[in-house]
Amino acid sequence: MDCLFYFCFSPCTTEMPSDSSACVLSRKLRGRVPKPPRHPIKLLSCRIARIHEALPESQVGIASSTCDDKQTAHEPSPWGDFFIGYEPMQQGSTEWMNVQVDKLKEDVRMFLKTCNNTRARMFLLDTLQRLGIDHHFQDWIDAALIEILESTEFSSSSSLQEVSLRFRLLREHGYWLSPDVFNKFMADDGSFSKYLTNDPRGLLSLYNAAHLLVQGEPILEEAISFARHHLESMSGSLKSPLAGEVKRALHIPLPRTCRRAETLHYISNYEKEEGHDPILLELAKLDFNLLQYVHLKELRAITEWWKQFSGHIGLSYIRDRVVESYTWAYVLYYEKGFELPRSMFTKMLVLITTIDDTYDSHATIEECRKLHEAIQRWDERAVSLLPDYLKKLYIELLRTFKNIEAEMPRNINYDIAYLKKAIQNNVMGYLQEAEWSHKNHKPSFEEQINLTSVTIGTPALCVCMMAGMDNMEMKQTLEWTSSVPGPVIAAAKIGRFMNDIAAFERRKCKGDVASTVECYINDHGVTGEVAIARIDTLLEVEWRTLNQARFENRAMLPALQRIIGLARSATFFFDNRNDAYTSSKHLRRTIESFFVKPI
Repeated sequence: MDCLFYFCFSPCTTEMPSDSSACVLSRKLRGRVPKPPRHPIKLLSCRIARIHEALPESQVGIASSTCDDKQTAHEPSPWGDFFIGYEPMQQGSTEWMNVQVDKLKEDVRMFLKTCNNTRARMFLLDTLQRLGIDHHFQDWIDAALIEILESTEFSSSSSLQEVSLRFRLLREHGYWLSPDVFNKFMADDGSFSKYLTNDPRGLLSLYNAAHLLVQGEPILEEAISFARHHLESMSGSLKSPLAGEVKRALHIPLPRTCRRAETLHYISNYEKEEGHDPILLELAKLDFNLLQYVHLKELRAITEWWKQFSGHIGLSYIRDRVVESYTWAYVLYYEKGFELPRSMFTKMLVLITTIDDTYDSHATIEECRKLHEAIQRWDERAVSLLPDYLKKLYIELLRTFKNIEAEMPRNINYDIAYLKKAIQNNVMGYLQEAEWSHKNHKPSFEEQINLTSVTIGTPALCVCMMAGMDNMEMKQTLEWTSSVPGPVIAAAKIGRFMNDIAAFERRKCKGDVASTVECYINDHGVTGEVAIARIDTLLEVEWRTLNQARFENRAMLPALQRIIGLARSATFFFDNRNDAYTSSKHLRRTIESFFVKPI
């Protein structure tokens, strides 16, 4: 009953215009990039060398290392109370960066008004997104997308990079574009023209764009195969930074990567690109560092909450994953103004993890039934049903929901009853898994995926993620998400499959319910390798389902984009088949990059 889907740092790709005709802000504002005083970043950087000394190395788990009686060893978090006492920078440097960011944003806005070339606007839009600063210019981006959609100049374009980038940007934002736009690059025999094999940037752009395919688009399937083959064959002769970009794209295509991780890669790569814009680069760096300061304040508060919560319930068998849980919330929405959604998501993930660990590795079947009954009743009087060691957990569950509801600003029309129901459904699934384990029931593959698509936690977390949506759409959004529509199921299956492939590599305890990999092996009498290959095929189906959903209900597109972000986070935490939530050592350096090390 592995909790949710976890993460691992995943690399991303970079796409730059191949000629000099794109808008370059620095041409208009050359020499205006402010040079910061020497102290702001240096104040923090001088501490980085001591970070590894300040953080304890991973130790032996708090539970027995054997699997007897459902006990499971969990690695402790390497962070402990680190973020409670960590001081990132002096207030003076923060004030300086705020002033500079405001100046740079105004410079960029002035330039955006003068950038009238559609092709140049398209590349600029992509750069803003990849640098993680698009949230400052959303109105301009919305208008640019309409212009890119309606423009006729791309119909005569012979640039594979341009046509592919337009295709990717429009489909990512929910605008349908036919794959027929690639027909001009096809030979008479129906394959892609051989002359394209000498265009690595075009192939990279095609490869990323084609991963936004839906079912029944053979030309895009051929595009993936064609681009991958030739990118692999030329990878040894490419120079940096393009060589690294190609390598990362072949590992995880851009539409499936975690955006915030992509920002870290892209800022570094963009700086190495000839013709990069220093104004945009400086804004991206300062914006990242300023947001890092906001996130550190939140991390301190959420770590203090966890210390109080875990100390009060006193359960030694649960995982300490509050920093990792906050990281999950962070990669979903990092922007300023999402403080409450990040806090809510982190607390929900911690609660689900705690309940999951209780069902998975500690409670007897009778205790599982009693906890399920109490949570379905959602009443403090139901605490009398529970054994003493679970009473405080139950009270803290109810208290946390009350506190979240009390902290909700009056102007946010979020009905927390939907989230309560989602948690109750999650626990109902936990009980079913416990009953299967108690009865030594071996579920079929279909039985297992239908149930564990709920217990992975995705449906509950999708409901949680809707906090912060436009109030005019809130009720409709909550009703749609709570109904567990197709996109939520697809995201849940992506998380479940990736979780179970990683779990298959680990030694399982006798109390665990079989994973989807094991169920497939049992159903079809195949090897683990064959089962994983088949599940990889099913993963592809779910990604295409999410792609299709972008075009089916535009009113729900903002909510859908969050659900897609949740699916993309699975590639982040499960990179290379590592479960970096359960074994959090895989996340340590990444968390440092997000929250400790400035750019």
